[in-house]
Amino acid sequence: MGKLEGKVAVITGGSSGMALESAKRFVEEGAYVFITGRRQEKLDEAVKLIGRNVTGVRGDAADLDDLDRLFETVKREKGKIDVLYASAGIGDAAPLGQITEQLFDSTFGLNARGTLFTVQKALPLLKDGGSIFMTGSVASLKGFPGYSVYAASKATLHAFARGWLNELKDRNIRVNVLHPGPIATPMQDQVLTPEAKKMFESLIPRGKMGRPEEIAAVAVFLASDDSSFVNGLELSVDGGFSAI
Repeated sequence: MGKLEGKVAVITGGSSGMALESAKRFVEEGAYVFITGRRQEKLDEAVKLIGRNVTGVRGDAADLDDLDRLFETVKREKGKIDVLYASAGIGDAAPLGQITEQLFDSTFGLNARGTLFTVQKALPLLKDGGSIFMTGSVASLKGFPGYSVYAASKATLHAFARGWLNELKDRNIRVNVLHPGPIATPMQDQVLTPEAKKMFESLIPRGKMGRPEEIAAVAVFLASDDSSFVNGLELSVDGGFSAI
């Protein structure tokens, strides 16, 4: 029997990268998974790749109407949520002096506001004893030039987690933040130059980027009963990147 046998999971931003790899692992461990993505073509490809026990719902986690449609679909098809993995996010860079209103609004609109309303709108379906976790970033723990807005939006998530776990303690719902380090994903290819990739790799003790499946293994832990006594944690999965 898998670690997530019989559980229903919702993963936002699950059509690519770490979240897609996590969705695959969740299904392998016995869960039924709902994934979201903004592009129908990529979402269809992800559903096909996962292969079974999955529903793709096109939508933007920053759009509250899209979130309503997501959770209406979950309610109609399964009627509950055991695991909510709020992973949708963006990470565009701009140094101080070049930060625009559009960059600030879009970054906080998805990473902070979108995560907040993803969790809030999921609450009526969340089972007591369930698990909520969010994709943060080690960028919120270190100071990288050009990424202050992104880092601040991700730092917000731990403040959310501390407040929410206290509000949800009577339901025994735990709330954690998973901080990936530098991970080789399609999004990374979009935002990092080859030179930047080499720089980040030089800061990882093993000298190599993380892999999506290494994040997925930790996501399974946070989703499963193995993490039943883990609550309010900022868990860095970065190969020691943030420790040195």
